[in-house]
Amino acid sequence: MKLDDIPRDETGSSNRSDNRPFHDVLNTHLSRRTVLTGSLAVAGSTFMAANPAMAQLGGLLGGGLINFTPIAIADGSGPNANVSSDYQFQVLIPWGDPLEPSGPAFKFPPNADDQALQIGGGHDGMTFFPAPPLVSNEVLNGLSIPNNSKGMLAINHEFITNFALLGKDVPENIQEVRTSQHAHGVAVVAIERIGGVWQQVESPNARRIHVNSPVRFSGPVAGSEYIQTPNGNVPLGTVNNCANGETPWGTYLTCEENFNGYFGTADENGNPVLDTTWEPTEAQQRYGFSEFGFAYFWHKYDRRFNLADPDYRNEENRFGWIVEIDPHDGTQVPVKRTALGRFKHEGATFASGDGNRAVVYMGDDERFDYIYKYVSSDDWEVMRANGISPLDEGTLYVARFNDDGTGEWLPLTMDVPALAARFDNQAELLTFTRIAADIVGATPMDRPEWSSIGPDGQVYFTLTNNTRREPGQENAANPLAPNPDGHIIRFDDGNRTGTSFSWDIFLFAADTRDTDHVFTDPDGLFIDKDGRVFIETDGGQPNDLNNQLLVTDVNNPGNIRRLFTGPAGCEITGFCMPPDRRTAFINVQHPGDGDPTVSNFPAPFDGVTQPRDATIVLTRKNGGIIGS
Repeated sequence: MKLDDIPRDETGSSNRSDNRPFHDVLNTHLSRRTVLTGSLAVAGSTFMAANPAMAQLGGLLGGGLINFTPIAIADGSGPNANVSSDYQFQVLIPWGDPLEPSGPAFKFPPNADDQALQIGGGHDGMTFFPAPPLVSNEVLNGLSIPNNSKGMLAINHEFITNFALLGKDVPENIQEVRTSQHAHGVAVVAIERIGGVWQQVESPNARRIHVNSPVRFSGPVAGSEYIQTPNGNVPLGTVNNCANGETPWGTYLTCEENFNGYFGTADENGNPVLDTTWEPTEAQQRYGFSEFGFAYFWHKYDRRFNLADPDYRNEENRFGWIVEIDPHDGTQVPVKRTALGRFKHEGATFASGDGNRAVVYMGDDERFDYIYKYVSSDDWEVMRANGISPLDEGTLYVARFNDDGTGEWLPLTMDVPALAARFDNQAELLTFTRIAADIVGATPMDRPEWSSIGPDGQVYFTLTNNTRREPGQENAANPLAPNPDGHIIRFDDGNRTGTSFSWDIFLFAADTRDTDHVFTDPDGLFIDKDGRVFIETDGGQPNDLNNQLLVTDVNNPGNIRRLFTGPAGCEITGFCMPPDRRTAFINVQHPGDGDPTVSNFPAPFDGVTQPRDATIVLTRKNGGIIGS
């Protein structure tokens, strides 16, 4: 079998459970409320009427949150980026730039040693961690002036294809594999605004964390047989780092998403790399492992990634976790927090719940997979004072959505009889979280991705799309089958530590078709403290638009404006701001899909220059708050 002949599953999903699909729940719930197809205003007003806090917030916010001039549809295509006429942008840390100013300069293609000291590719989720306050609380008797112009930027490097990185589809030796591995992972970069321009600066805490960097495990799976290999190789690396989160104690949470794509067994012609046979286990099937993976072919030269190598059995179980990184300590070894489960993590939104317990909301980014939350066992500040990570001891839950607009958080523990009958212990359960969620009857969703919490206290999730929905499953919330457009769901989780919630739909992307603010495939999501909702897209946009950044607000989802459009072939992703919100950092991922005949971003279009992933610095020309 050749690479082009890889069989595709009919559903496009590794979820074989017969759990009740979300579209079925949504159809029943919304038909009972007689919400009209395509009526975004009706859906929004219904939710506000049922939620007094939302109605109150609407009165407080009014309609003046978003006032910038939007980009017209006609200006949102082509090989270059564009921004609202009220804004300006700067390019920062493109792929291949040195991690620190004194490092190796970009050249194409890079070598493995240089790439380990350079900014990676596939810029994705990120967080800005401000330097210590300019003036401390002690000096100002309780008033602190935050540092808005200097800090550490922790940024994910999700993926970069062999073609974009190496100029070829298949690596030819271990050094080319190492180059690819070193382009993945995370970068922690020191940046400062000097003379009105953001730039990299030297710092002892700047570092690259890639596929071959030391890591350690903590929580229930640490030390277990499920992450031990027969040859005893030490745990290394993080890969396919997509969305992200942060903790109130100042650490970065990076999410390992499509880790399965870096493993395989066959060469580009379909021949086994090793003289061994491989048949996927139930767990490997559920996580989407295959003989080719995503055609990186690391497994041709690096035995760690060959699923047929008996010496490296369980290596794949070392990926699919949330990894905690201290951006202010360059000597810290990143920690994989196994209590938060193993799946294709997309986002980790932190909140403090009842009793000051740590709560983390997470999505599993695949069609028909699930939404999760984790709740620490105690007050997170008390746990830390006692030397216990709040992310190591707690309970993982998965969501089930009911027809009447309520939902349940189903615990994934050995106290559940059906799970105790399937797993030997909690370590095994967490290593194969997807299987546990199947068993308890979680609701399959339409690709849960980024999440954010609004000033209304609601938790918002983007559901990017589900192109595998079958005809005949149309409903008011998703009028197309298949549904290529996606939507955004929100729910009220009460005190956040309970097991029940109420839910509704915030926005249907299909309702924006035939409007000036049309978009599909919502992916990145960020909500500021005033209620502005920043939506980033990842998918083929209508009207020849490139992927884009749009702004709406929690009170009026029909008021949508286009703030930024990327170059052709890219994804717009990543979002963070300093405390004053006068700057926003976003990312342009895989401009031109790595093809210089499509885009040369960030260079002007010439059809030749290699395009490079990059971070974009957005500012309002009048110095105002981003999104206003």
